[in-house]
Amino acid sequence: QVQLVESGGGLVQAGGSLRLSCVASGSIFRINRINRMGWYRQAPGKQRDLVATTTRDDTTTYADSVKGRFTISRSSAKNTVYLQMNSLKPEDTAVYYCNAGIIDTNYWGQGTQVTVSS
Repeated sequence: QVQLVESGGGLVQAGGSLRLSCVASGSIFRINRINRMGWYRQAPGKQRDLVATTTRDDTTTYADSVKGRFTISRSSAKNTVYLQMNSLKPEDTAVYYCNAGIIDTNYWGQGTQVTVSS
């Protein structure tokens, strides 16, 4: 199994920045097989949506709403993923979930709350 633990959420004013981190732990065999990691978010009453993903070869994907403001990166050990969030807007308020994928198996963290005040 793989466990994901997020950190870095909090309350910030509009225009501010936050950096989220997610560390994968557990089976070394499975961690070494993780081929994608990313972030999703879910606002109250809405579905969980993709924010950004990165693959083992560092190919990145971003939601249109965060392009140019958020940056996803991964540690050299490939077991930690970061999300640098700049120019935050109130509409970025949500619970942010870390995701790790091994082929067709997905693992999820417990989520970290990000609240952006206007």
